[in-house]
Amino acid sequence: METLTIEEAAEFLKIHPVTLSEKAALGEIPGARIGKRWVFIKVDLIDFIRSQYRRQAMQGEPMEITICHSTKEKTPRFGGSRSRLPTDDAYNKALGLPTK
Repeated sequence: METLTIEEAAEFLKIHPVTLSEKAALGEIPGARIGKRWVFIKVDLIDFIRSQYRRQAMQGEPMEITICHSTKEKTPRFGGSRSRLPTDDAYNKALGLPTK
């Protein structure tokens, strides 16, 4: 089991040692404070890096961007249905609105 000092772990993760100590204190990055020094296990840091890859992969594909017809601005398209429901006509008739 290979252990790393905070400086070595920060170099391995390509972040500043102060940032690493803050994230380790919050429990975001696995590490243990032994006395006044932080100690990190290299295998745990590798697992942490892999978990970050999985999180990015689970976010999915980027959203489809459409152009708004009224403002000509690009906006993300959200879910929904383009079909009309049978109840739409019933509501329109009840409200006295024209039906398509």
